[in-house]
Amino acid sequence: MEPILLDIPIQLETERLILRAPHPTGDGKIVNKAIRDSHRELKEWLPFAQEIPAVEETEKNLRLAHINFLKRDSFRYLIFAKEHNEFVGVASLQSIDWDIPKCEIGYWIDTTFSGNGYMTEAVQELVDLGLQTIGFRRIEIRCESTNWKSRAIPEKLGFLLEGTLRNDDLSADGSRLTDTCFYSIIR
Repeated sequence: MEPILLDIPIQLETERLILRAPHPTGDGKIVNKAIRDSHRELKEWLPFAQEIPAVEETEKNLRLAHINFLKRDSFRYLIFAKEHNEFVGVASLQSIDWDIPKCEIGYWIDTTFSGNGYMTEAVQELVDLGLQTIGFRRIEIRCESTNWKSRAIPEKLGFLLEGTLRNDDLSADGSRLTDTCFYSIIR
């Protein structure tokens, strides 16, 4: 498999959502606003959210995500609700190993939209993309064992909990050891 030759869609559509790759410029403001609005909740689980980033930092991160999409290193999608065209969150196919081939899915949501099933719908679309279109043999989701909202997504989508890795990682703020739940789905 030659990844650079794969035709990966830059936009996906579900019943309620549009998922699109970051534009080369200009997405930083909307994503940064969601990080600011959800900072308290994101900070608990995500190292990047320990401090509220400047809009320029978010823009830089998204431009790099755009480049990584083109290089086939990772596939980040910004999620928008069709009904009101508002930014909902981010979901990515990342940590890609083309030799297997396999990847991991990562995600976060603007907490304004939490509890509506948007992220489960978006992750299901990425699972379909990964297994059916790209041809991954394995997709993983890893999350902290006490992050019940994050764990609910792979459990709803039929992922297998392969195990819990004890004292596997540091908490998002680096202050304590945490356990990591390891989910997978295979083709």
